[in-house]
Amino acid sequence: MGNSFAPLSSSRKFSARAALVDLQESSRSVLSECFRQFGIDAVPITVDHANRLAKEKFEACVVRVGSQCETLLESARCSRSNSRMVIYGLGGSLKDVMKLSKFGLNAIFHEPLERPAALKLVKATQMLVLHEFRRYVRIPVITEVSIVAGQKHFNASSMELSSGGMSLKSAEDVTSGLPVEVSFALLTLPRIWVRGSVTWCKPAQRLFGVRFDARDNRRARVKEWVDSFLES
Repeated sequence: MGNSFAPLSSSRKFSARAALVDLQESSRSVLSECFRQFGIDAVPITVDHANRLAKEKFEACVVRVGSQCETLLESARCSRSNSRMVIYGLGGSLKDVMKLSKFGLNAIFHEPLERPAALKLVKATQMLVLHEFRRYVRIPVITEVSIVAGQKHFNASSMELSSGGMSLKSAEDVTSGLPVEVSFALLTLPRIWVRGSVTWCKPAQRLFGVRFDARDNRRARVKEWVDSFLES
């Protein structure tokens, strides 16, 4: 089947760790299996969450989206070891996810958690977790993006970011070739405005891509942030 992968050898060593923070047993079981398919050791954390995320080294973590996870993410992002780790959210509404955008949330596992979808997401982001940056030039990151297109103003949520552009999701209808100006903030990158244009659309999925204008010097700040993220 298309979603099946060969099981790991029992002798294979893990090269990265993902913290599963205070998740239900059913979710831990599915996610542990998915991460292990790609050589990532899933470590359940059920007590002393903030302290462990502040002191132990993890390449990724999964937290349930909600108000209680803000303290955990603050602890992780302020630590030297985990300030750049990949953060996955589990569940929550779009509004809840956007509240966490200041922490650089990278991707979301939707509920009910289904193994094929979870495996697909881990496969798509594994290179970032494993620090195989030369093979991963796009950074999955979720943050609120303000978009101006002529007289129209609307919001979208980012999906992936590169130095040359970004993919987004929005209920607003857009068309290829549409000139836009996007505005967003990311972790250590204060709010920035960059001109660009819509280069592709997937209306059924409410997805579209924006390529930054190479003549807009503000694009350099995005490239600096991407390079810094990948080099950390």
